[in-house]
Amino acid sequence: MKQEYTLTAYTENQVGLLNRIAIIMSRRKINIESLNTSPSEVEGIHRFTIVIQETEEMVRKLARQIEKQVDVLRAFYNTGDEIVWQEMALYKVPTDEIAEKVKVERLLREHGARAVVIRKDYTVFETTGHREETNNLIKVLEPYGLIEFVRSARVAIIKDSRGFHEQLAKFSSEE
Repeated sequence: MKQEYTLTAYTENQVGLLNRIAIIMSRRKINIESLNTSPSEVEGIHRFTIVIQETEEMVRKLARQIEKQVDVLRAFYNTGDEIVWQEMALYKVPTDEIAEKVKVERLLREHGARAVVIRKDYTVFETTGHREETNNLIKVLEPYGLIEFVRSARVAIIKDSRGFHEQLAKFSSEE
Protein backbone atom coordinates (compact mmCIF):
# COMPACT_ATOMS: atom_id res chain seq x y z
CA MET A 1 0.00 0.00 0.00
CA LYS A 2 1.28 3.45 -0.90
CA GLN A 3 2.03 5.90 1.88
CA GLU A 4 4.15 8.99 2.39
CA TYR A 5 7.89 8.43 2.84
CA THR A 6 10.74 10.84 3.37
CA LEU A 7 13.97 9.82 1.64
CA THR A 8 17.16 11.38 3.02
CA ALA A 9 20.37 11.15 1.02
CA TYR A 10 23.74 12.40 2.27
CA THR A 11 25.89 13.37 -0.69
CA GLU A 12 28.93 15.18 -1.92
CA ASN A 13 27.98 18.50 -3.52
CA GLN A 14 28.45 17.63 -7.20
CA VAL A 15 26.97 19.10 -10.35
CA GLY A 16 24.44 16.81 -12.02
CA LEU A 17 23.52 14.71 -8.98
CA LEU A 18 20.05 16.24 -8.67
CA ASN A 19 19.42 15.39 -12.33
CA ARG A 20 20.52 11.77 -11.82
CA ILE A 21 18.21 11.40 -8.80
CA ALA A 22 15.31 12.92 -10.76
CA ILE A 23 15.94 10.44 -13.59
CA ILE A 24 15.81 7.52 -11.12
CA MET A 25 12.37 8.78 -10.00
CA SER A 26 11.01 9.53 -13.48
CA ARG A 27 12.03 6.12 -14.86
CA ARG A 28 9.78 4.58 -12.21
CA LYS A 29 7.02 7.17 -12.78
CA ILE A 30 7.30 8.45 -9.20
CA ASN A 31 6.18 11.99 -8.51
CA ILE A 32 8.29 14.01 -6.07
CA GLU A 33 5.95 15.76 -3.60
CA SER A 34 8.70 17.84 -1.99
CA LEU A 35 12.45 18.26 -2.53
CA ASN A 36 14.94 20.13 -0.37
CA THR A 37 18.71 20.23 -0.64
CA SER A 38 20.98 21.89 1.88
CA PRO A 39 24.33 21.57 3.61
CA SER A 40 24.27 19.00 6.42
CA GLU A 41 25.81 19.03 9.88
CA VAL A 42 28.99 17.52 8.38
CA GLU A 43 31.20 19.99 6.52
CA GLY A 44 31.33 19.26 2.79
CA ILE A 45 28.33 16.90 2.91
CA HIS A 46 24.92 17.91 1.55
CA ARG A 47 21.54 16.49 2.37
CA PHE A 48 18.66 15.77 0.01
CA THR A 49 15.21 15.46 1.60
CA ILE A 50 12.69 13.97 -0.84
CA VAL A 51 9.02 13.28 -0.08
CA ILE A 52 7.13 10.71 -2.17
CA GLN A 53 3.97 8.59 -2.00
CA GLU A 54 4.94 5.01 -2.66
CA THR A 55 5.04 1.44 -1.32
CA GLU A 56 7.74 0.49 1.17
CA GLU A 57 9.20 -2.05 -1.25
CA MET A 58 9.58 0.60 -3.97
CA VAL A 59 11.08 3.12 -1.51
CA ARG A 60 13.61 0.52 -0.33
CA LYS A 61 14.63 -0.09 -3.97
CA LEU A 62 14.85 3.65 -4.60
CA ALA A 63 17.10 4.19 -1.58
CA ARG A 64 19.43 1.42 -2.80
CA GLN A 65 19.45 2.84 -6.34
CA ILE A 66 20.21 6.35 -5.08
CA GLU A 67 23.03 4.96 -2.91
CA LYS A 68 24.62 3.45 -6.02
CA GLN A 69 25.26 6.96 -7.35
CA VAL A 70 28.97 7.77 -7.07
CA ASP A 71 28.45 11.00 -5.10
CA VAL A 72 25.94 9.56 -2.59
CA LEU A 73 27.31 8.42 0.78
CA ARG A 74 24.10 7.05 2.34
CA ALA A 75 20.36 7.07 1.67
CA PHE A 76 17.65 6.39 4.25
CA TYR A 77 13.86 6.38 4.17
CA ASN A 78 11.40 7.05 6.96
CA THR A 79 7.69 7.32 7.58
CA GLY A 80 6.15 10.44 9.12
CA ASP A 81 6.16 8.78 12.56
CA GLU A 82 9.95 8.38 12.50
CA ILE A 83 10.83 12.01 11.76
CA VAL A 84 10.29 15.54 13.02
CA TRP A 85 9.43 17.78 10.08
CA GLN A 86 8.26 21.25 9.21
CA GLU A 87 7.51 23.42 6.20
CA MET A 88 7.60 27.21 6.05
CA ALA A 89 4.97 29.29 4.28
CA LEU A 90 4.66 32.95 3.28
CA TYR A 91 1.32 34.70 2.66
CA LYS A 92 0.88 38.12 1.04
CA VAL A 93 -2.39 39.97 1.77
CA PRO A 94 -3.58 43.57 1.24
CA THR A 95 -2.67 45.61 4.31
CA ASP A 96 -5.88 47.67 4.28
CA GLU A 97 -8.08 44.54 4.23
CA ILE A 98 -6.25 42.94 7.15
CA ALA A 99 -6.06 46.14 9.18
CA GLU A 100 -9.78 46.93 8.77
CA LYS A 101 -11.47 43.54 9.02
CA VAL A 102 -9.29 41.35 11.20
CA LYS A 103 -7.64 41.66 14.57
CA VAL A 104 -4.10 41.00 13.34
CA GLU A 105 -2.66 40.00 16.73
CA ARG A 106 -5.38 37.40 17.25
CA LEU A 107 -4.93 36.00 13.75
CA LEU A 108 -1.17 35.71 14.22
CA ARG A 109 -1.50 34.04 17.63
CA GLU A 110 -4.10 31.51 16.49
CA HIS A 111 -1.96 30.29 13.60
CA GLY A 112 1.53 30.76 15.05
CA ALA A 113 2.31 33.29 12.33
CA ARG A 114 4.25 36.52 12.38
CA ALA A 115 4.39 39.55 10.12
CA VAL A 116 7.71 39.74 8.25
CA VAL A 117 6.93 42.70 5.97
CA ILE A 118 4.34 45.42 6.48
CA ARG A 119 3.89 47.90 3.64
CA LYS A 120 1.10 50.26 2.69
CA ASP A 121 -0.10 47.99 -0.09
CA TYR A 122 0.55 44.53 1.39
CA THR A 123 1.60 42.57 4.46
CA VAL A 124 3.58 39.31 4.37
CA PHE A 125 3.00 36.72 7.09
CA GLU A 126 5.25 33.72 7.80
CA THR A 127 4.46 30.51 9.62
CA THR A 128 5.95 27.05 9.99
CA GLY A 129 4.22 23.76 10.54
CA HIS A 130 2.83 20.71 8.83
CA ARG A 131 1.06 21.06 5.51
CA GLU A 132 -2.40 20.99 7.14
CA GLU A 133 -1.45 23.89 9.39
CA THR A 134 -0.13 26.04 6.57
CA ASN A 135 -3.22 25.21 4.47
CA ASN A 136 -5.50 26.30 7.33
CA LEU A 137 -4.05 29.81 7.25
CA ILE A 138 -4.66 29.97 3.48
CA LYS A 139 -8.37 29.34 4.14
CA VAL A 140 -8.44 32.04 6.81
CA LEU A 141 -6.72 34.63 4.59
CA GLU A 142 -8.54 33.94 1.29
CA PRO A 143 -11.63 36.01 2.22
CA TYR A 144 -9.33 38.98 2.90
CA GLY A 145 -7.76 38.96 -0.56
CA LEU A 146 -4.83 36.55 -0.43
CA ILE A 147 -2.49 37.95 -3.13
CA GLU A 148 0.24 35.34 -3.09
CA PHE A 149 1.23 32.16 -1.27
CA VAL A 150 4.39 30.03 -1.30
CA ARG A 151 5.43 27.01 0.76
CA SER A 152 8.92 25.62 1.22
CA ALA A 153 9.93 22.02 0.81
CA ARG A 154 9.98 19.75 3.83
CA VAL A 155 12.89 19.87 6.23
CA ALA A 156 13.14 16.78 8.41
CA ILE A 157 15.24 15.27 11.17
CA ILE A 158 15.11 11.61 12.12
CA LYS A 159 13.79 11.09 15.67
CA ASP A 160 16.45 8.45 16.41
CA SER A 161 19.08 10.07 18.65
CA ARG A 162 22.03 8.93 16.54
CA GLY A 163 23.07 11.56 14.01
CA PHE A 164 24.75 11.22 10.66
CA HIS A 165 28.18 11.75 12.29
CA GLU A 166 27.81 8.31 13.88
CA GLN A 167 26.53 6.77 10.67
CA LEU A 168 29.40 8.30 8.69
CA ALA A 169 31.98 7.01 11.20
CA LYS A 170 30.44 3.52 10.99
CA PHE A 171 30.35 3.73 7.19
CA SER A 172 34.03 4.82 7.06
CA SER A 173 35.16 2.01 9.40
CA GLU A 174 33.35 -0.58 7.25
CA GLU A 175 35.29 0.59 4.21
